[in-house]
Amino acid sequence: MADEPRTGKPLVRWRSLASLLSGPFAAYGLVIGLTMACAALVYLEVDRPPPLVEEAAAAALAPAPSQPVNSLKLPSRRPQSLDFRMLTLAERGDMIETTPDGLRLPKISSDGWMPWIAYARRYDPDGPAARVGLLMINVGADEALMMRMINELPGEVSLAFMPGTPDLPKWMKRAHAHNHETYLMMPVEDPEGVGERGIRPISAKADSGENVQRLREAMARGEGYVGFVMPDAGPVSQSEEIARSLMEEIAGRGLGLVEVNPGPAPTVMHRLATELGVGYARTSTILDYKLARNGLEGNLDRLAEWTGENWPGRPPRHDFGVLQPDDAAIDAIVAWRKRLANQHAVSLVPIIGHFECRAACMARLRAQPDQLRP
Repeated sequence: MADEPRTGKPLVRWRSLASLLSGPFAAYGLVIGLTMACAALVYLEVDRPPPLVEEAAAAALAPAPSQPVNSLKLPSRRPQSLDFRMLTLAERGDMIETTPDGLRLPKISSDGWMPWIAYARRYDPDGPAARVGLLMINVGADEALMMRMINELPGEVSLAFMPGTPDLPKWMKRAHAHNHETYLMMPVEDPEGVGERGIRPISAKADSGENVQRLREAMARGEGYVGFVMPDAGPVSQSEEIARSLMEEIAGRGLGLVEVNPGPAPTVMHRLATELGVGYARTSTILDYKLARNGLEGNLDRLAEWTGENWPGRPPRHDFGVLQPDDAAIDAIVAWRKRLANQHAVSLVPIIGHFECRAACMARLRAQPDQLRP
């Protein structure tokens, strides 16, 4: 019966424990074990998202940690000078009138600001009450000299440009950037001098209407100036008819006037400025007079000494002088300014600090009360 085939479930061959620890079964077991161990390590070490209920609610109530904000670094800006009033483009534009023939002329703004105040340089009213000033006149013939004046002269030194100066608006802006108050020379005919190229001079031979038109043409050459400088006591300034038409135009546009007149008597220009309410300053001090003792340096020292004299019961003095532009004058002023810094009797202020503003002038200023603030 041994040769008969068996029926039922086939038999599985039995293997011992030692045989299971070797061979393919051991390899499979090793791989599976290593895989589970790695999975356990990953599970323990890697951050897992919080549960959707309790932990999410707790995270919502907790304050969010502050994180630094990375923003672009803005380019550095040059601090704006406080020596001049900060005017917006709209405010500047409101003090300009464009005529039908294309001239850009100064004018009083719609809210009452007058250019002679708006463009004046500020100064410290708490300094010594005795004041001196310097006005460099006839600026504009030499570009290199203009650059030296603007860059090296103290900001308190005011500059009066010739209206025929090439690129005059550019030079006036540069002067303002270096804290210089600016003026225009009145283009008055000088029989002994040389006229400016492209500028029609105001002449005693022309009628009043023509002279006003020539004054307007000079006005339109620049912007941002305080007013005009009348350079000498000639036929134009001494004629009532001519002077009145010019002063009415200057007053109507809110400009000021500086008169250089060595005579002691009151002038026609001064009387008209008082009547029409124009800001006005006058000097008879010519600092670069060639025959003066010790030259320009001596005149500068004498100006400060005379102004700084202090006697009981006498009000403080003030005076300013004018001089022509040259390298020697620049050097002398720079050296004099250093000497002036060592004393406390006088203060150097721009020419606006020497203006007078009488009753009619003050009435016009009160139309815009902000003009009365320093």
